[in-house]
Amino acid sequence: MEMKSRRAGRLVLLTLLLLASLVGASSCGGGADEKRRASKPERIVSLSPNTTEILHGVGAFSRVVAVSSYCKYPPEAQKLPQVGGWNNPNLEQIASLRPDLVVFSEPQAQFVQDKIESMGVRTLAVPGQTLEDAYTSIERVGRAAGEEEAARRLIEETKRAVEDVRARTRGLPRRRVLCVVDRVPGTLRDIYTAAPGSFIAQLIEAAGGEPVSPPSGQLWGKMQKEAVVALDPEVVIDLMMQPEGGGRLSEDPRAVWDELSALRAVREGRVHALKEETLLHPSQFVGNTALRFAELIHPEAFGKK
Repeated sequence: MEMKSRRAGRLVLLTLLLLASLVGASSCGGGADEKRRASKPERIVSLSPNTTEILHGVGAFSRVVAVSSYCKYPPEAQKLPQVGGWNNPNLEQIASLRPDLVVFSEPQAQFVQDKIESMGVRTLAVPGQTLEDAYTSIERVGRAAGEEEAARRLIEETKRAVEDVRARTRGLPRRRVLCVVDRVPGTLRDIYTAAPGSFIAQLIEAAGGEPVSPPSGQLWGKMQKEAVVALDPEVVIDLMMQPEGGGRLSEDPRAVWDELSALRAVREGRVHALKEETLLHPSQFVGNTALRFAELIHPEAFGKK
């Protein structure tokens, strides 16, 4: 049940990101007046994993009083009250916590922003489709939380981490990489991929890879296994999350991919499963993600052979 719930939340996220890439996301900075913006919030609710991670990164996590059901980092987040999912948080519970700031991602704004602001609570929606969006999110969250200098330092550290990986892979062969961000557990049905232009694809490029995906003009897209065969990637990075502790819905991702035995990545043993959820989030962890990708795409250059 937990795995089904978590996958449902991930699919909501992917759907919202897809819609945002089609219609264009607006910059939502909150509806409070300037006087209230100037005050430093003391009770913050975070409705997105990436905003929770950023709040921790800028030193404001001690003022977070609740998070979404999908916030796993920092570990202390799982001890806080959980106020629901991506598009259906418990508004009564949020109101009872008396927050003075609620932060979330832009795709969530259409579901929650007006409702929360009608309570007289300041909101902040941050972008999360591209690598530049990740840096923008850190800056905006830091400013809203009254931690602008910490946010500036975190952005510099994050950019430096990404560019260090880019420098180390410069001149290496550009291997064709398919990055799967979701699929039906135990199968190769309903595969969702990170297409060129998305922050994950940009990190693959920084890691010395060439992201592959069917041409669609969208940053996140759904594809069938026949399309995977046609693309024939050299490397597959599977970000399909597994339930903690195994159980009925656990799987061996490499065994799942053996169904496509003719695929070059399968033949050469270059199918890699990653289960760290922070790899999927546009936060300060994008540098870590770039490094993990580089280790898989170019193990010979990163001592992982």
